[in-house]
Amino acid sequence: MNRLFQRRGVLHAGLAWGAWLLAPSARACEFLTENLTIIHPWTRASAHDATTAVVCMTFQDVTRTDRLIGAQTPVAEGAELGGGSAGSSLSLVIHEGQTTVLTEEGPHLRLVGLKFPLLVGREFPMTLVFAKAGPIKARLSVDYARFG
Repeated sequence: MNRLFQRRGVLHAGLAWGAWLLAPSARACEFLTENLTIIHPWTRASAHDATTAVVCMTFQDVTRTDRLIGAQTPVAEGAELGGGSAGSSLSLVIHEGQTTVLTEEGPHLRLVGLKFPLLVGREFPMTLVFAKAGPIKARLSVDYARFG
């Protein structure tokens, strides 16, 4: 009888683990504000002598138009808006009802004055400041190495 309970326990543990791998879960890289969701702020690993880093993320579930007006992290001296026709000051409108994506090829957040190289697999605290939602604590993931 005891072996039956052991097998059942192993089976339940295996099923729970398999469900965890396959089922969509609440991502640890989502950060909620009262009027939008910030999804997966990330950057690439940087070269040893790099002074800037591009930060990508997505803003979705926007229930009220807001504006990203600042970003602070201990890895850099400051942040600005980069890419495309973006100016250097940080003032990004995030429109109600729309998904806004910051990418390497388009508008993005640029960290300036890197204090040390960013290594793959590391995470750093980052505070994003919004005009309406105020400061929101998030985590910056270093996800990929830069090749070439």
